[in-house]
Amino acid sequence: MSRAENSYTPRSTHFISNLIEADRQNGKWGGRVETRFPPEPNGYLHYGHAKSICLNFGIAEAFGGACHLRFDDTNPTKEEQEYVDAIIESVQWLGYDWGEHLYFASDYFDTMAACAESLIRAGKAYVDSLSAEDMRAYRGTLTEPGKDSPFRTRSIEENLDLFARMKAGEFPDGTHILRAKIDMASPNINLRDPAIYRIRHAHHHRTGDRWCVYPMYTFAHPIEDAIENITHSLCTLEFEDQRPFYDWLLEQLAEAGFFPRPLPRQIEFARLNLTYVVLSKRKLVQLVTEGHVDGWDDPRMPTLVGARRRGFTPEGFRLFAERAGVSKSDGWIDMSVLEECMREHLNDSAERRVAVLDPLRLIITNYPEGQSEQCFAPNHPLKPELGSREMPLSRELWIEREDFMETPVKGFRRLFPGNKVRLRYGYVVECTGCEKDAEGNVIAVTCEYFPDSKSGTPGADTYKVKGNLHWVSVAHACQAEVRLYDRLFAHPQPGQRREGDAPEFERDFLDDINPDAKRCLVAQLEPALAQVAPESRYQFERHGYFVADRVDSRPGAPVFNRTVTLKDSWQKSNS
Repeated sequence: MSRAENSYTPRSTHFISNLIEADRQNGKWGGRVETRFPPEPNGYLHYGHAKSICLNFGIAEAFGGACHLRFDDTNPTKEEQEYVDAIIESVQWLGYDWGEHLYFASDYFDTMAACAESLIRAGKAYVDSLSAEDMRAYRGTLTEPGKDSPFRTRSIEENLDLFARMKAGEFPDGTHILRAKIDMASPNINLRDPAIYRIRHAHHHRTGDRWCVYPMYTFAHPIEDAIENITHSLCTLEFEDQRPFYDWLLEQLAEAGFFPRPLPRQIEFARLNLTYVVLSKRKLVQLVTEGHVDGWDDPRMPTLVGARRRGFTPEGFRLFAERAGVSKSDGWIDMSVLEECMREHLNDSAERRVAVLDPLRLIITNYPEGQSEQCFAPNHPLKPELGSREMPLSRELWIEREDFMETPVKGFRRLFPGNKVRLRYGYVVECTGCEKDAEGNVIAVTCEYFPDSKSGTPGADTYKVKGNLHWVSVAHACQAEVRLYDRLFAHPQPGQRREGDAPEFERDFLDDINPDAKRCLVAQLEPALAQVAPESRYQFERHGYFVADRVDSRPGAPVFNRTVTLKDSWQKSNS
């Protein structure tokens, strides 16, 4: 591809795009750009992964390059095909395509073992027989250098023999470990003879029982990058201290003839720190296994499968990734930024519908019994090309319970005795009273309509009213379960100490779970919603954005999840 064909016009610039453009201008890798997204298949992807996916695939797309999807499946005790399938589905759902570039670390196990043997022959690796406890003690601290293992002086022949026997399965787990031989006095603790291969007698979901030794991630990852001709290996900041080993390893293997230069370049960026969620895999597992949520795809979970079920959109995540930006330093991003990105996309894309979430019966006493007629509501107020839909109106309607007050407070403009309001898309009505049960609870509101006031008919605009009511016809309504989801945690940084905590008090992140994060209602919906397909998204007028649940909803029996409210209510209520 020529430089002209591979021109780069970034949507937004940041330090990574600037570094890549400088490499291209210098002719490095012939101007080629290849990145990778390398998840370990030991769990479900979360919001932080969405940012990394958008960055890696977006960079490749912007520079006319390619991004690989690669599974770092080097730990057979924690990895499953279920997670592989879920990750593939999530990346595709976000709208990215890796083409022919789908890879697995396990595809390279033979090459990795050969690389390890090459290091042994070069005197750059040795088999250590220290216990895990002793190895930690010999490693030193951040302020004190480590000490050489007594097994560091083993001969090349002995190390090759022991490593071969490790591969043959002669030793139990933990007996020996292969370490790189670098510098036990290095100020970077990651260069103090890091482990590169361990014994693990475990069945691998792809290679079965062929291997009983597996490479460490920090050893495998740079080799995978080099095998796949990755140009820019984008990692989060926790790998910054590992970069010297990444570079050291590839230099040794390049000298041994395994890989050509230029070698892949590792670049680190700040990971996503988002308020009101936890992104720790351990904490996410705890939420699921202890039953605090209804599984990995619970719409309250910050997983991508949960986000999809909640109704978050790929476009919203891409917009969020752009607004969150790419930084070299850690910082916090408020959840409201992500929610606003979803609102912005849904406001443009979601058609409008009417739902009554807390139904109260409204009886139009002067409307003929058994009669109904059609009113017409636009599908999208800003997109007339989407047309309108029919909304049947009859003598009895469902309205929101909060839209009636027998004794109104100051400023209340909806239904109360003697007040006139417009039924949205329909007639003007005047409230005449209400009906109550034996306990004094209002069970129905009565009114009369003005036949010449129907919206869209001549003369209708002569009626001047200050209130508009949403409604659905009792005779035609679709009854459905509606789940109101909110933020899983009530505090922006779950589990963290805050002002007023006693010194001896240890706060658990579970203490900050929002008890109102999920509420289930039986609602009345307009009939147009009865047959919608799962994952259909709508704005329920007045109530927010909703999606037909992809698991439980089906045509004829819809179940809707609230994605986000129409506006951010958290900033005000928590300020």
